[in-house]
Amino acid sequence: MTTVSNGEKKSLLVFSAHSGDFVWRAGGAIATAAEQGHDAKIICLSFGERGESQGLWNNPGMDLDTVKKVRRQEAEQAAEALGAEITFLDLGDYPLAVDLEAFDRIVDLIREANPDVLMTHVANDPYNRDHNLAHETLLRARMVAQAQGHKNGYPPIGAPQVLMFEPHQSEMCGFVPNLLLDITPVFERKRAAMEAMSAQRHLIEYYTDLALRRGVQAVRNGGSKSILQAEAHQRIFPIVATAVL
Repeated sequence: MTTVSNGEKKSLLVFSAHSGDFVWRAGGAIATAAEQGHDAKIICLSFGERGESQGLWNNPGMDLDTVKKVRRQEAEQAAEALGAEITFLDLGDYPLAVDLEAFDRIVDLIREANPDVLMTHVANDPYNRDHNLAHETLLRARMVAQAQGHKNGYPPIGAPQVLMFEPHQSEMCGFVPNLLLDITPVFERKRAAMEAMSAQRHLIEYYTDLALRRGVQAVRNGGSKSILQAEAHQRIFPIVATAVL
């Protein structure tokens, strides 16, 4: 792992509804943070065992426990390839359900990580409402994690930026990227993570092609001509600055 050049180690926390989402949509951001020597952590709310494991359910005799076991192993392998720690909450999918106990656990995890940046899904995905719940849960948990009166073993967090990563059909989700992240130096790590997700192999080429298209757009928007692959993300909160130049 590359050491932090200025000595300021930061923390990225990625909030993923299903065990594959962080790979396709934020794998480059995770690998970049890890390469730069920062902490990169992932919370998976579910294994995506019911609705996002087509490649496994097509096998004869498959059962729910086996699917969850395989999905966990795939996600652990992917997280290792990206250089991140991963936590599974096993809350089920299709539909995802977050009860009060799980919510309190999420608040604890956010406070423990004390992230500088949080990443999650868009607010409104008409194709997958689990993603919407993950988005709303993260924003509510961020709010509670900031509260002085919410007592647990970790102090309140500050005001971390929240980035929404790109959904599968961005034009249907109101996704307007305002950050194009150069992931060229770490794309092979993202590709290795994608290859680990055997239950959704049909998505590998889609997200490989998407990275190339976003790379072209990054160059067109003033980025270095050396950029080949990029990821698109959208900030929720404004950036604070002291000047426009």
